[in-house]
Amino acid sequence: MTDAPAPTPASAELEDDVFEQKAVRLAKRERLIEKRADAGGGAFPVSVPVTHSIPSLRAEYGELEPDTATGVTAGVAGRVVFSRNTGKLCFATLQAGDGSRIQAMVSLANVGEESLADWKALVDLGDHVFVRGEVISSRRGELSIMADAWQIASKAILPLPNAYSELSEEGRVRSRFLDLIVRDQARTTVRARAAVNASLRATFTSHDFLEVETPMLQVQHGGASARPFITHSNAFDTELYLRIAPELYLKRAVVGGIERVYEINRNFRNEGADSTHSPEFAMLEAYQAYSDYNGIADLTQELIQNAAVAVAGSTTVTWADGTEYDLGGEWDRISMYGSLSAAAGREFTPQDDVADLIAFAEANGVDIPPHPTHGKLIEELWEHFVKVDLVRPTFVMDFPVDTSPLVREHRSIAGVVEKWDLYVRGFELATGYSELVDPVIQRERFVEQAKLAAGGDLEAMRVDEEFLRALEHGMPPSGGMGMGIDRLLMAITGLGIRETILFPLVK
Repeated sequence: MTDAPAPTPASAELEDDVFEQKAVRLAKRERLIEKRADAGGGAFPVSVPVTHSIPSLRAEYGELEPDTATGVTAGVAGRVVFSRNTGKLCFATLQAGDGSRIQAMVSLANVGEESLADWKALVDLGDHVFVRGEVISSRRGELSIMADAWQIASKAILPLPNAYSELSEEGRVRSRFLDLIVRDQARTTVRARAAVNASLRATFTSHDFLEVETPMLQVQHGGASARPFITHSNAFDTELYLRIAPELYLKRAVVGGIERVYEINRNFRNEGADSTHSPEFAMLEAYQAYSDYNGIADLTQELIQNAAVAVAGSTTVTWADGTEYDLGGEWDRISMYGSLSAAAGREFTPQDDVADLIAFAEANGVDIPPHPTHGKLIEELWEHFVKVDLVRPTFVMDFPVDTSPLVREHRSIAGVVEKWDLYVRGFELATGYSELVDPVIQRERFVEQAKLAAGGDLEAMRVDEEFLRALEHGMPPSGGMGMGIDRLLMAITGLGIRETILFPLVK
């Protein structure tokens, strides 16, 4: 952790201003408590008599002609995001949680001298305020409540950020609650995420999948090549791991007869954080008995396209920067070895030896991965030569066997497995397998992984005896897939991963 930077003169001045405003607002809090406590009000009443929401009033009366009175009385509450006090008539804009707004008009004629004076003296930007009165449109056509009564619903002790100066990205991430108040895109992203999850569940339901929950605390990590977080259980006096993937438990469910199963939940990987990676992230995994990696690719395309429609109304989505991106149609399927050979100008095969691949990588300025194997080198080369040019959604098929210990060997190509990675916007969005269900071969693969772990590879898997015992009871041929929910939001919205997570982990 680095020391915080010394405050600049401008930031010090801002801190002083906030301190002064806080002191003033705390004094107003005391006045509210003294003035309204007997009436059950104060600065933080337990409730206010809301009869209508701001969105519902906008939906019903949003098209009123200017200077129109409805005769309808409504009680609404919202956060004050604009205020103008002018003599005998005060104006405030109240904002609901979804960003919709209504104007409150507080006049001497309707509320009386004392109440109007209290409004001017006690109400600040950021306060939650309740107003009751007739629904009207102002002379300028603004939907309004002409208040005959008002009440503080919650006193804001700290001021809001200036609505006309954007929060920095770091500020948005660290203070998401402020981001949600002042920025439309932040609220839109939260709603988009909810729509995506609802769409995913609806698509799975239409294909007769069951949603389950599997352990996040595990006695042995597995299901992916990743470095885990380690914790300690006092109750069991043992080390536990935050899961890196739910795969091995979901496959147990398939063995048990839940032949179409999925889970949407959190994974944790003790690795780097960047624009496409977060140590804690939301993951979807699904398994379908009597399918394979081709069938699960079809399902994945349907899941993503339905999610795009749920958010954008179309498979052509518009990103935050205004770029349109087409997720529609049938997506390309290319082979890893074939596409690498074409891009690099020489043939690559599963039989290439490690020394030759290292020499080629070094000659082309490609980084050599730690603990290099044939598969790791092929994947590094592929990312260098091919990944950068992928624009459309693309399934990259048929991976090296040594980087995919949970995947079935290809039915016709020696040395590769039936695995695909889906690339969208140039990053990996999902991965899918024809699942390895032979417990004898699976044990051999685990043993090879254990050797890598013993040699210092922190991402290698260990031998999972409980999972092997489940496989020995018979798992049907199956297809499986995993997809990051945060990355799916990135593909649909064009945002970075920290913007798609409501409260991301930051230093």
